[in-house]
Amino acid sequence: MSIFKGNIPEDTSRPAIPAEEDAVMDKFARKVVEWRMAVPAILFIESGRPLNYIASQAMIVAQPLAQPTLEMFFNFQEYDVFRQALERRENVENVLQKIEKYDAEVYHWEKKIKAFMKAERKKWTWSQRYLGLKRPRIILPEDLTPPWKRWGQTVDKKEKPGDDKGSAP
Repeated sequence: MSIFKGNIPEDTSRPAIPAEEDAVMDKFARKVVEWRMAVPAILFIESGRPLNYIASQAMIVAQPLAQPTLEMFFNFQEYDVFRQALERRENVENVLQKIEKYDAEVYHWEKKIKAFMKAERKKWTWSQRYLGLKRPRIILPEDLTPPWKRWGQTVDKKEKPGDDKGSAP
């Protein structure tokens, strides 16, 4: 049988990534891209890939020392899930793919913003363009909101039980 004919069977020997680990890695990737640190994060993660198990064990030692820094990304339960996820090599690749995916979204958003601003500047007078006098206020359309604001939105917004406007206390 030739290796070039037929379908390539999927590798089912690897277990699927648990949803909890995937959600924590997704949160980490979003935060890295929101802070515009995608390239340094990719460089750091790629350089430490051969030592991913040792690095995940070092995270146990560093947990008490890094407590103030951890609050920017995770609570302690999520930190433990993230540490356990980094023990497996396929999760390191998963984190890198998520960072690259979100970074591509931000890149396309920036291109749209630049095109929008170029079209807006053409409407300005010469004194607004070149001297910066009385520049008009620019209001971005809804489709140009930053991607990290869209990532944080939930599809189903539930009302709080005490927010009924018609009921009296």
